[in-house]
Amino acid sequence: MKKMLSVAGAALLTVLAAVFAFGQPAHAAAGFSVAGGKLYDANGTEFVMRGVNHAHTWYPQQTSSFANIKALGANTVRVVLASGDRWTKNSAADVANVISLCKANRLICVLEVHDTTGYGEQSGAITLDRAVDYWLSIASALQGQEKYVIVNIGNEPYGNQGYGTWATDTANAVKRLRAGGLTHTIMVDAPNWGQDWSFTMRDNAGSVFAADPQKNTVFSIHMYGVFDTAAEITDYLGRFRTAGLPVVVGEFGFNHSDGNPDEDTILAYSQANGIGYLGWSWSGNGGGVEYLDMATNFDPNQLTSWGQRIFNGANGIRATAREASVFAGTSPSPTTSPTTSPSPTTSPTGGPTPPPAGCTAGYTIVNSWQGGFQGEVRVTAGAAAITGWTTKWTFANGQTVSQSWNATVSNSGSAYTARNVDYNGRLGAGASTSFGFIGSWNGSNAVPAVTCTAS
Repeated sequence: MKKMLSVAGAALLTVLAAVFAFGQPAHAAAGFSVAGGKLYDANGTEFVMRGVNHAHTWYPQQTSSFANIKALGANTVRVVLASGDRWTKNSAADVANVISLCKANRLICVLEVHDTTGYGEQSGAITLDRAVDYWLSIASALQGQEKYVIVNIGNEPYGNQGYGTWATDTANAVKRLRAGGLTHTIMVDAPNWGQDWSFTMRDNAGSVFAADPQKNTVFSIHMYGVFDTAAEITDYLGRFRTAGLPVVVGEFGFNHSDGNPDEDTILAYSQANGIGYLGWSWSGNGGGVEYLDMATNFDPNQLTSWGQRIFNGANGIRATAREASVFAGTSPSPTTSPTTSPSPTTSPTGGPTPPPAGCTAGYTIVNSWQGGFQGEVRVTAGAAAITGWTTKWTFANGQTVSQSWNATVSNSGSAYTARNVDYNGRLGAGASTSFGFIGSWNGSNAVPAVTCTAS
């Protein structure tokens, strides 16, 4: 964010250049990793970002924001940093403190450099190469934090001019970070003020992913006025899913000066397809976009209509966020979102009590409406690692499943079976994954018992 986007006369491409499928990365992940278009934490558990952006570099005194964002149910916070080129540099010590605040509040930290915003069109904006210089200068604060930190190289790295070199520049930036010793998952933003109306990122994402020696790159699209229809949103995100490339909505709002984004579709499609989203922004907006504040004056007790929508509305953060499994067994934050359940039981000493050998499964109704509902089943490995799983349940009230993701679902009448797909069958001891589905119901919608068999 933050510049009104001009899209007049833009020619939108309609064909994805190639379809790419990437398997489990060859390196042994010390932190997050990417496989099959999904993001996995250091335990091998799928992680879907549900959170917001926080303008730390302009409001460094607002350290309570991390706890307040967590208390509203988020599992991720994207933190605005500065390289010192356009705004005061966030030092390695400051970044280390930000990471400690994220960890203390059981939030995954996505750190981004904002000085790149609108390069080629915005006066004073810096190159991605210059952003890499910044990351390498604070590497001491990042190394060892791979389980908790994702490095977002540069915010909206091109405006609407000169973006033709985005793929080359982004690939080179990724390779420089790897050569500099950073093994974190890397997030890269789209050009065109983040909105990729030229489809430059969409059509070149495969080559950028392939350029990463660790195959551990996630793509971030910002959705404002360019994405004002459901068709535009589902087509864009769907092409990444088809290509097997990981994508998140790294910024979006409910309104903007360049048009009215369809936030309901962004939230619903992301939830139905396991795509992460990070709304803009917690508080402190200026320059005519104050309406994008979620909390008035950083006060969590004064949520705006946008704040209420993204935290408490349908497919919003409170209803859909799942805490990263790397925080299992650590001290809980003062107000853990109820949506993190089912959580592992804990022993009197606070350590996790592993489930029995094999696997267990828990069934949750995530959302419900007249005649329809969204369900989720969370599979957890027992005391030993597993290589595959099969869950079974029987609906008692005539419910049927019409769509599913992250599992192969079949049925014989009311008896349903769901098996892992190729990228989520292997689970370490105590690790979890989940799959979801859309179903129909009539009259009542009782939660069935679910069995799990491991292989």
